[in-house]
Amino acid sequence: MATWRFDAIGTRWEIETQDELGLSERALVDAEVERFDREWSRFRDDSAVTAMSRTGGTIVSSDAGAMLDAYRDLSQATAGAVNPLVGDSLGALGYDADYTLVAGAPLAAPSEWADRIRWTAGEATASVPSLLDVGALGKGRLVDLVMETLSDVPGDLVVDAGGDMRARGSAVRVGLEHPYDATKAIGVVELQDAALCASAVNRRAWGEGLHHVLDARTGVPVRTWAATWALAPDAMRADAVATALFFDGGPELAARWGVHWVRMTTDGRVERSPGCPAELFTRR
Repeated sequence: MATWRFDAIGTRWEIETQDELGLSERALVDAEVERFDREWSRFRDDSAVTAMSRTGGTIVSSDAGAMLDAYRDLSQATAGAVNPLVGDSLGALGYDADYTLVAGAPLAAPSEWADRIRWTAGEATASVPSLLDVGALGKGRLVDLVMETLSDVPGDLVVDAGGDMRARGSAVRVGLEHPYDATKAIGVVELQDAALCASAVNRRAWGEGLHHVLDARTGVPVRTWAATWALAPDAMRADAVATALFFDGGPELAARWGVHWVRMTTDGRVERSPGCPAELFTRR
C-alpha cells in the first residue's frame, strides 16, 4: 500500500491506496478540500461562513442540505444540545478563529437556530448575522467527499482524517484509542466498506476542563463522557453520531440511523450498542 500524508483543516490526513496517487488525483483531492474549507471553515477570514457571521446572507454549497438536514436530526434527538450555531459558544471559551484559548463566560447558542438558518440542497441562508460551526459532522462529510473524489482509483482505499476514517475494499483493523492514554486501546474493530469516527475530550482541549464538545444549551463542555466511537456506512453520519453520543438521545439517534457505537465515561465505564462488532478489552 502507498500512503499520502498531508495537513488540512487543522488535522493530519493519510490516504492509503494500492498504488501511489498521481499528481492529477492529488490535485483533485486538494481542490475538494480547499473548496470545503473555503465554504465552511470558521477559522478563515475569507470563508463563506465568516462572511455569514458578519452580515448574514447565503452560503452556496452542495454540502448545505446534507449537513443541515443531519443537524436538524441531531438537534431534535439531543433536545438542542447539538446546534450548528455553537461557534460563538466555542469562541467565548477561547476556541475562536484566532485561537486565543483564553476562556470567558460560557455562552449558550441560540436555541432557535432552525428559524435563523433556512436551507435547501444547495444553499443555506441566515436571516441575521450567524456563525455556523459544522464541527459535529463536517470532518466526516469531507472524508466522504474525498472518498468520492477518488472513486475511480482501483483497489483498496483508506481515507483517514485524524482518526475519522472510511475504508473501501479489504478489511482494516483499527484500534479504539484510550482517551487518557494514547499508547493504549480499549478495543479494536474491523472496518470494511464503512466509516469509523471518534470524538474525545482530550482532543482540542485547553485550560482546566475546557474542550471542544459543548452542550449548546449552556455553552459548557460536557463532563460525563470522555470518548465516543461510531461505525456507519458513511463518515458524515458516523461523525454526527460520535458527537450525539455525548448527550441523552444519542443512542436513540444511532439506532434510527443504523449506526453502531462504543462510548466511555470519564470514570472509565464502557457502553456499546446492541450487536456492535467491536472487540473490547475492558468489561467496565
